[in-house]
Amino acid sequence: MSSRASAPLAAARHSSRSSAVYRHADEPIGSVEQIYSGRLVPDLAVSTFRNIDRLFPSRVVTGSERPRPLPQALESLDGVLATVNGESYDLYDYLALNQVTGLVVLHRGRIVHETYQRGNDRDTRWMSMSVAKSICSTLAGMAIQDGSIREGLAARVVDYVPALAGSAYDGVSLRDLLMMASGVAWNETYTDPASDRRRLLEAQVAQQPGGAMAVMASLPRTAMPGAVHNYSTGETQILAELVRRAVGRPLADYLSDKLWQPFGMEHEATWWLESPDGIEIGGSGISATLRDYARFGQFMLEGGKIDGEPLLPEGWIAEATRPTTLAGGESLGTVSPGTVSPGSVPLEYGYMWWTAWTDPSRQDQAYAAKGIHGQAIYVNPAREIVIAQNAAAPKPLGKLAIDPMAFFDAIVAHLDRHR
Repeated sequence: MSSRASAPLAAARHSSRSSAVYRHADEPIGSVEQIYSGRLVPDLAVSTFRNIDRLFPSRVVTGSERPRPLPQALESLDGVLATVNGESYDLYDYLALNQVTGLVVLHRGRIVHETYQRGNDRDTRWMSMSVAKSICSTLAGMAIQDGSIREGLAARVVDYVPALAGSAYDGVSLRDLLMMASGVAWNETYTDPASDRRRLLEAQVAQQPGGAMAVMASLPRTAMPGAVHNYSTGETQILAELVRRAVGRPLADYLSDKLWQPFGMEHEATWWLESPDGIEIGGSGISATLRDYARFGQFMLEGGKIDGEPLLPEGWIAEATRPTTLAGGESLGTVSPGTVSPGSVPLEYGYMWWTAWTDPSRQDQAYAAKGIHGQAIYVNPAREIVIAQNAAAPKPLGKLAIDPMAFFDAIVAHLDRHR
């Protein structure tokens, strides 16, 4: 796939896009292939990451007319210091070395720290990448809670996604899908043009309805459903198809009606589509402001409720954000895509959420949504802290100088000392 293949999509906008002027809208952008291959110079990366709705047709997630307040806290991050591999890093080191373009820290729903770099501000939308997976899995929980998926986690994938009937996804349950433990082969290597992940991206570039499911239906089985975890963006696209068919409307509309408006998200977001007026891209492509990503984390911290009304099944957040158990009884561990390696500590996965991989955060049962190039939403329920981060690391994987969760631990410890 050449960069020219995605160039014609750069100007595409979905017809439902708000008429409000977006101040970054006329900036130059690169191609989607350059994002995944890590071939964007720093300034172009920044302007591309805050304009991803120009790469593909996108559907709007409508914001609230009454945004949820985020009052200022009395605490600050003055003096926060992290020691990683024997080296000390303060806040300014972290922002610079990890190419952070935005950082919001909430403690008990109040803003402790908020910073924007590289021309970003409170109204700047930024790409989510795989943070969208955690949002999509949360929509699945909402669809179970409101009765749209009557069978719950036992729902059969092919009953909701008929395009996969007769494929290796026969016999796969919704729970298997959420764990990325379908037993179906998948190569997630972003920078390999021949990988399954890039095949899925090529289908997205082609903008043909059903193209993504054609890729997924072609894959072979390598294990029994539920027995082996294999990180697969393709399975989040199947999840998007399943939830879309269950709720009977576009996922962007469902997200807006269930969460974005009632919880008080301040700005509209956008969400990539597989084809014009088609299905949303379940594994990436949400573009939202940093404060609204933080509000999503706050929604999770508060137990998935709005005005006391649960939007998620009882126990969903605990199950979705803890290491789940495979059919053989093993805890679901994996290799992390999108951040620096946390060393010898195995990373563990829930329902498209990452459990903490540092000892302090593990003790607090913290969890995170993560995306390539350094995007993150960190939730620490024990300390009532939410951290939302945007970044522009030069490569999809492995180029963050400081482990983000190690620095988030330092923030948590600092706020604990200064309460």
